[in-house]
Amino acid sequence: MVELRRHPRFKVAVDICVYSRDCPVVRGHTVDISQSGISAMLREEVPVGEVVRLEFTLPLGNVEVLAMIRQRNAFRYGLHFVEASSAQDVIGRTCRQLATAQSAPGREDNP
Repeated sequence: MVELRRHPRFKVAVDICVYSRDCPVVRGHTVDISQSGISAMLREEVPVGEVVRLEFTLPLGNVEVLAMIRQRNAFRYGLHFVEASSAQDVIGRTCRQLATAQSAPGREDNP
C-alpha cells in the first residue's frame, strides 16, 4: 500500500502540551512529525475537528503552533498544523535534520 502524504514523517519523541477551549491542559508525548503535522499520544480525550494550541520543544527550539485534531485512534491523535508561524521554521529545520539522521542505509521505518 502506498502512503500518499504531502510531507514525510519522522520519528520524534518529546513531551507535548495541548491547550483546548473546553478542556484543561492535556499532556502527552509525540510519536512523529512532518512539516504539516504531528502525531501524539495524549492522556485525555480531545474532540476531533477542534483547533488547539500546541507547545513542545524540538532539538532546534521551542514550538507554539495552532493545529486541528484530524484523527484519533485510541489515545493516538493526528494533528494538522493550521497556521504559518515562526514555529514552522523550527519544524522545517527539525524535519530536515531528522530526514538526514533517519535515512541511514537499512532504515525501513522512514515512510
